Amino acid sequence: MANHKSALKRNRQAAVRNARNTHIRSTMRTLVKQVRSAVSAGNREEAQTAMDRAIPFIDKAATKGVIHKATASRKISRLAKLVNTLG
Repeated sequence: MANHKSALKRNRQAAVRNARNTHIRSTMRTLVKQVRSAVSAGNREEAQTAMDRAIPFIDKAATKGVIHKATASRKISRLAKLVNTLG
């Protein structure tokens, strides 16, 4: 455990940031899962609306630094490709 005042503060900050990042990452994964389940069910409209919700959230996660921008781009590309297979 940290003993210095500055180290205690850094621990508090790290805990808050970890909780925020975990929440954002978990929500992002849930949104991606909704897209995938709609595609597997063969429901194009539901998959499209789920993708429309997921894409801005993935971009936001990359902007916040939760995930890398290349990871966000890859996820978005793969989701779009998946939804377009229902075409």
